[in-house]
Order: sequence, then structure tokens, then C-alpha cells
Amino acid sequence: MEFTKGDIVQVLDDDIEGEIVEIKGDILIVETSDGFPMQFQSKDLVKIKKDVEPLLELERDDVVEALQEKEHFRKNKKRAFSKKKEKQIPAMEVDLHIEKLLPSKKGLSNHDILTKQLDTARGQLEFAIRKRIQKIVFIHGVGEGVLKAELEYLFSRYENVKFYDANYQRYGLGATEVYIFQNS
Repeated sequence: MEFTKGDIVQVLDDDIEGEIVEIKGDILIVETSDGFPMQFQSKDLVKIKKDVEPLLELERDDVVEALQEKEHFRKNKKRAFSKKKEKQIPAMEVDLHIEKLLPSKKGLSNHDILTKQLDTARGQLEFAIRKRIQKIVFIHGVGEGVLKAELEYLFSRYENVKFYDANYQRYGLGATEVYIFQNS
């Protein structure tokens, strides 16, 4: 492409525009629209017509606006996805069956077993509160309902805790889910 002094040019790979003020072989000195002289090779420039320039400015503004809208959409989409992901965080599970807590239950009375199960439940609940874990599922089994009743009494002593039967499809009637409010 042939350039002459006074041509208005744009740089191909940059957002620089200006007027050619000097030509030194293949090197062109361009005074930018900000008033700074810069050197470019002729292969890096493209000539633009003066009467088309306002149209280019309009198109550039439209492109910038479209890019901003696209970026805004991406940010909102990421936020919605992350909120959805937070809701799907699985609950912490604590199995209170004595076989899972101790290697052997030989020599333990029912009272000792119940005490060990309640101590484990209390410890895990305190741990979850400290670590800001929102949901815990305590698996207690069906049995006679003594452990479930004691767990409900334990959970009712905490102000920032709500408890209810866990997912029936997954645990049946043998589990209680605890939700810990994270206000403070």
C-alpha cells in the first residue's frame, strides 16, 4: 500500500490512529491523535479515509458497548453458577452406629454405648460449628428410637441449629439432618 504525507492511518494490531508526518523508506512517522510521534513499518498500517472516520468511531463505540454487555453477562452467569454450586455441597455425614465408633463393644453397657454416641455427636456438631459447616447428617439407625430422642434433646439446646429427618430416599428413617445457621 502506498502512503503519502498527510494520510490518516490506523495501526493494525493496536488502537492507534494518526496522520503521517514523515516517510523514511519503509518507516513511517505517525503523529497520533494524542499528538505523539511514533514510528511504524508500512506493513503495520492501514490507510483510512477522512470522511469515513466518524463512521468508524460510531462502530468502535458500538463494539465497546457490545463487549461490555458480554462481559456483564459472563459475570452474572458465573455468579448464578457459583450460587447453584454452593447449594449442591454435600452434607457432612456422621455415622453413630457403635460398630463405626469403637473396634469392639465387649463389656459396654447400653448406657456406655449411648454416652459414647452422644459424646461423638456433640463433638462433631461443635466441630461443624467451629469450621462453619452448614449441614450435618447424623446416621443413628431406626432401633427403639432412644438415640434419636437423645439427639433431638441435644440439638434443641443449641440456638443456631435446626434439625429434621434426613432425606428418606437416601437414609430411610434412620438419620437426622442438622442445619447450622452461620449468622455470627
